Amino acid sequence: MTDAFAIVAPAPGGPEVMTRRDITPPEPGPGEVRIRQTAVGVNYLDVYFRTGLYPWPVERDLILGSEGAGVVEALGEGVTGLAVGDRVAYTIPNGAYATHRLVPAAMLVKVPVTISDEQAAAAMLKGLTVHYLIHDSYSVREGDTVLVHAAAGGVGLILGQWLKARGVRAIGTAGGAEKCALARANGYAEVIDYRAEDFVARVAEITGGAGVQAVYDGVGADTIMGSLDCLARFGTLVSFGQSSGAPDQLRVNHLAKGSLRLTRPTLFHYATRRDWLERAAPALFDMIASGAVQMRIGHRAPLAEAAEVHRALEGRATTGQTVLLP
Repeated sequence: MTDAFAIVAPAPGGPEVMTRRDITPPEPGPGEVRIRQTAVGVNYLDVYFRTGLYPWPVERDLILGSEGAGVVEALGEGVTGLAVGDRVAYTIPNGAYATHRLVPAAMLVKVPVTISDEQAAAAMLKGLTVHYLIHDSYSVREGDTVLVHAAAGGVGLILGQWLKARGVRAIGTAGGAEKCALARANGYAEVIDYRAEDFVARVAEITGGAGVQAVYDGVGADTIMGSLDCLARFGTLVSFGQSSGAPDQLRVNHLAKGSLRLTRPTLFHYATRRDWLERAAPALFDMIASGAVQMRIGHRAPLAEAAEVHRALEGRATTGQTVLLP
């Protein structure tokens, strides 16, 4: 095998710490599978790890990236249900920015012929996040009204489409006319430009003062307190990200204003449950194959240009899904 490499960060820092390093494709151990990657998804989670906002899982030389798709090249001892040549996808923390990698067989799902490698790589983390948000964190019902922050982002675009398919009225927030238009085209009944409007006041106006049943907040510090103010009594605040910083100003007693519920879920707690993964991944692929959820790849770049992609991501210059191509 030739031209095997990974993008390695030797220590936390800016995009400039990410460097290309040649690797030898690893041999799988018991229960492991080696895949040759064909597409790698990019997420803000990668930025959290790279900067050190999230604790590094290794002392040094971290390979970022938490979702990808590829072809099975080798099977470790005891692996069943997979064969060399199978198309597979996964989401696990870190290790994806590489041409070849090992993945526990229990974390892999087969990719159906109706789904492209790029779609699968872009969908696993964000699409499965949407699945647990609307099925497990707050189980939406037809007729609900919910608020979604960062509606034009990778998770936000999938959320808008899936919520619409479930008969849910989704209100989104986004920054600027272009992103607001993109959110409207992806299932949102109402979109609020947070740069020009007070989203709390607009939600009250849209709902006639009733508030929303749930807020899906992946932004964090900038939005969390306003999110609380948008909830109806007994509403649920789902805090699942912190692109603007940790929402540390929120305290438990703030929930008493409306007997509110708060949850802070993490995808990987769900994805390590094989029974959940075997339900959620096929449901996600079915939604994509049906056209109800369209994976819009907004940006493609060679794996070697991962640092430039991170700069664009942090500069909020991306919309939809971004994939790196090994």
